[in-house]
Amino acid sequence: MISIQSKWRYLFMFLGIQLVVMALLSREGYQKRVSYFIRIFRKPDTTGLSGRNHTAAGIAGGDVYANLSHLSKTHSQGDEMPYCPKTSPLIGGPIHVSFPSGLTTAQVQRKNPLVVRGGRYRPPDCEARHRTAIIIPHRHREHHLKFLLYYLHPFLQRQQLNYGIYVIHQAGNYTFNRAKLMNVGFREAMKEEDWDCLFFHDVDLIPEDDRNTYVCDSNPKHAAIAMDKFGYKLPYKMYFGGVSALSPLHYLKMNGFPNNYWGWGGEDDDIGIRVTLGGMYITRPSVKVGRYKMIKHKLDKGNGVNPKRFNMLAKTRQTWRSDGMNTAEYETISRQYLPLYTNITVNIGTEAGLHPPPPLPPAKAAVEKTDQVPSKATAKPSAKLKEGRTEKMSAPRDR
Repeated sequence: MISIQSKWRYLFMFLGIQLVVMALLSREGYQKRVSYFIRIFRKPDTTGLSGRNHTAAGIAGGDVYANLSHLSKTHSQGDEMPYCPKTSPLIGGPIHVSFPSGLTTAQVQRKNPLVVRGGRYRPPDCEARHRTAIIIPHRHREHHLKFLLYYLHPFLQRQQLNYGIYVIHQAGNYTFNRAKLMNVGFREAMKEEDWDCLFFHDVDLIPEDDRNTYVCDSNPKHAAIAMDKFGYKLPYKMYFGGVSALSPLHYLKMNGFPNNYWGWGGEDDDIGIRVTLGGMYITRPSVKVGRYKMIKHKLDKGNGVNPKRFNMLAKTRQTWRSDGMNTAEYETISRQYLPLYTNITVNIGTEAGLHPPPPLPPAKAAVEKTDQVPSKATAKPSAKLKEGRTEKMSAPRDR
């Protein structure tokens, strides 16, 4: 027989164990582990997500198109359309991003029936509070562009923006120049509309949370603060790469972007320095919101590492006023208003200029090279002769 004293002892032990378990479960880490264990035995949800994205434990993100199915296919007429809410009711938070094989541009187009020619969109039932242009530097990355358009169009529609997407395609096979293409994108986009904000967007970065709104702040904004490539952390304080936002005023204050970074690397840091030199600072969303997934790829052919980038960065303070939007030269080859974006193909030249002189024929080049070789008598003038020349230049005789 168990005595009454033993029963009380077991009861207190049981209550103590319960209190310990409750304390452990109150900690976030234990909650996640228990939720994961429960999900193993839970019947999978086959109904799909609807309405807002669910952020409860066990669901990483929702379908980016889930909140758009009820939108009207026709725009309201007249001048009585109300302004959209300051915070869009369509925003749902985390988005599930994957890259299924077999996706086609035609499928992306069917998923976005409200996007009109040139990649333009405005909310059908309210007047947008913000007008945003997306500028995408591009060459030979059609596969990545397809996935970006699949996610970016509904992402922006959920934010109830009036937006347009511009793909700036570098013609030819010369080394890629991302920053100069962004200068081109700014000019060409502003020719079409008085945009409030311009987002300069790498083609291989997909946003993972629609609370990361594509509108400008009072200072230049770095939106891609947490990429999976960097473990969802900011790699260093002055990093300004991937996805960034500038208003036209910000752009003018910093003289746009540099034109002389040919190849990979350096231009993002140069732009970050220009923000400071223009009397501004960089703003960012939270690490939880500014998340991006990168489409894995190898370094592009024609976009090798720029060996001059560190020397060029050291001179940014001396060059930013003379190398930027005020010196960007290019030729527009074509402008195509496609169903999902406006494609602008441009010639941006080479390091030798927009129209470098053609190379000389081999025979003529050899002759000119021979003519330029100095004779032994004049190749190394004596120190005395050098002194005489210097004196003549520094102290001309009175006439």
